Amino acid sequence: MTDSNTRCGYVAIVGRPNVGKSTLLNHLLGQKVSITSRKPQTTRNNVTGILTEGNDQVVFVDTPGQHKNEPRAINRYMNRAAGSAMKDVDLVIFVVDRLAFTEEDEMVAQRLESSRSPIILAVNKVDKIEDKNTLLPHLQVLSERLKADQIVPMSALRGTNLDRLKEVILSYMPTGPHFFAEDQITDRSARFMVAEIVREKITRQLGDELPHQMAVEIEEYKHDGKTLHIGAVILVERDGQKRILIGNKGDRIKQIGQQARQDMEKLLEQKIMLRLWVKVKSGWSDDERALRSLGYDDL
Repeated sequence: MTDSNTRCGYVAIVGRPNVGKSTLLNHLLGQKVSITSRKPQTTRNNVTGILTEGNDQVVFVDTPGQHKNEPRAINRYMNRAAGSAMKDVDLVIFVVDRLAFTEEDEMVAQRLESSRSPIILAVNKVDKIEDKNTLLPHLQVLSERLKADQIVPMSALRGTNLDRLKEVILSYMPTGPHFFAEDQITDRSARFMVAEIVREKITRQLGDELPHQMAVEIEEYKHDGKTLHIGAVILVERDGQKRILIGNKGDRIKQIGQQARQDMEKLLEQKIMLRLWVKVKSGWSDDERALRSLGYDDL
């Protein structure tokens, strides 16, 4: 197979929080590499997902949701991470939610005005629009308002029009060699992925009570032959958050551990012994040094 027969390119998936960027990535890949929840800003890092089909390879970068307010260092980090992903890619997918177009959508659109990459506007969750007659006029307004090369209405969760979206994406991929092996689905390490799984389970259960003042650090990751032993420390900012996370007689943390272990075993295809601890580290989310020690330093 020569380079002239293969296509490969980078695609950034951008948008404000909670529009379905991670769900879109997972459904395009046909498997889960990016954690999801109903809570905004679940994604904190740029997560790479690799789709290889025959001669074509697409390297997707799922970015944190972009938001106007940057009250803490973790918010500034997420905006920088999303901004860095929009540079030097072959295509940008700008995801918006149904008929809404908020101030934060507008902010992302303004940031994209300086992009030299083609832009696909992906209008997500169209299956939830009750009056379908409102969609076409809305798409017309968006086409006049935004710098977009293509507009694709779709539903990531239901798989609606994803084949069409994939077709459009591939049409923008440049000719060239593949960057990754055919069976590789992400460039993130297994340690990163298991930490994200723990964070997802916590966010899904306690998103309202622990909005963003929680991080997961892997302190132990070793094989003993048959079993992979993983020890994860969950950092929170206050004692009250620690009590909520542990739950009555440890029932909440036990449930989170069971759910996380099941996902880890599915991902890594081996038996796992998972141990979770909760520590209070006051102010970590607004401390640049603490963020770097937790791995938020790749910019």
